[in-house]
Amino acid sequence: MINGAHTILYSTNPDADRDFFRNILELPNVDVGGGWLIFALPPAEIAVHPGDQNDVHQLYLLCDDVEALIGKLSARGITCGPVQTQRWGLVTDVTLPGGGTIGIYQPLHARPTAATPTKKPVKGAAKKKAAVKKKPIAKKAPPKKKAGKAPVKKGRR
Repeated sequence: MINGAHTILYSTNPDADRDFFRNILELPNVDVGGGWLIFALPPAEIAVHPGDQNDVHQLYLLCDDVEALIGKLSARGITCGPVQTQRWGLVTDVTLPGGGTIGIYQPLHARPTAATPTKKPVKGAAKKKAAVKKKPIAKKAPPKKKAGKAPVKKGRR
């Protein structure tokens, strides 16, 4: 039923933040027109926490070694907050060029297996599948001649 997730970050400087995701984090992306980039993400998970209000959401990117990632980001001029040890992981905040922040953490909790995408496309999908090029049909080989005597040519020898 669900085949992916689309996360939206609002920014007062979207070009700078797109540049961060493209050039600093090196996330694969496509330009869907006019410089509007859509970034691929690794497998994702979602957690639902209790809260005092609805429509408050956070984005955390996960990594294998938060200290090593902070070192790489710092070398590229990206500010990271101090690492905090939580029962669920080692976490830092990263300030985006546009001024917003996202969390990055090294999980200490079990990770769910990635969901398997649905096999059937959803009706009315925004993009049609690219046309599949058909392989040319191979020409049939001429029939083999039957074994036997070679035909005799008439005329001079």
